[in-house]
Amino acid sequence: MTAKPQRSAKTGRHTETGRIAAFFDLDKTIIAKSSTLAFSRPFFDQGLINRRSVLKSSYAQFLFLLSGADHDQMERMRAYLTSMCAGWNVDQVRSVVAETLHDIVDPLVFAEAADLIADHKLRGHDVIVVSASGEEVVAPIAEALGATRSTATRMAVADGLYTGEVEFYCYGEGKVDAMRQLADEYHYDLSACYAYSDSVTDLPMLTAVGHPTAVNPDRALRKAAAGNGWPILTFSNPVSLRARLQAPSATTVATTAAVSVGALVAGAFTYGVLRRKR
Repeated sequence: MTAKPQRSAKTGRHTETGRIAAFFDLDKTIIAKSSTLAFSRPFFDQGLINRRSVLKSSYAQFLFLLSGADHDQMERMRAYLTSMCAGWNVDQVRSVVAETLHDIVDPLVFAEAADLIADHKLRGHDVIVVSASGEEVVAPIAEALGATRSTATRMAVADGLYTGEVEFYCYGEGKVDAMRQLADEYHYDLSACYAYSDSVTDLPMLTAVGHPTAVNPDRALRKAAAGNGWPILTFSNPVSLRARLQAPSATTVATTAAVSVGALVAGAFTYGVLRRKR
């Protein structure tokens, strides 16, 4: 059977060889800030973290947002994260999130990112969130933002508890592996696809597509983007999901909480990395 001619990247969903997708990193590309402080108390109350960890996570998140992290730091963060989460009850984490949804009021999502996602959808492109954060956090965020699908780090679970092992680390070349797998499954033409990220650690992700864009780039990525002639965008208008959606769904509110869960965990293990460096 002869394939029908398909639309170009400029006019619609498909190219001559496949569909088009826009791949978005999450942290500091879509999400403007964490809600660590808002969720420190309920996690402390439930015994998942102690008082010292509450202070560590807040301080570490501040430093992490200022300095970012290179490859070696990210590897140490991964090891710290898995060891810290080992033994956590998955249902308990989800319960804490559900019970504290009404407390979430912090701005989380860049309005510019939400508008860009909407623009890609209007052009008929699939939207995919690609993140090194856990899939339990990433999937509801992607759904609330209207993304087509998502891919993220998968933590191993046994008997309802995190084992401390990572099944798939969606970072660096791992993101490209996930993107290629999605391209094979959904017939994306990566040479016509788009990618957005803030970090130089996502150079593999950006170079895997035909239309890479740096968003709020760190110094190294800004240099790489300038050298390659890539567009550079600045997102500076964070809004809460509640404010953006007039009638927030349960998924939307749950997403806001889930982001804070990820931020809390990230803050704690980032503190450990920074302390060892110093």
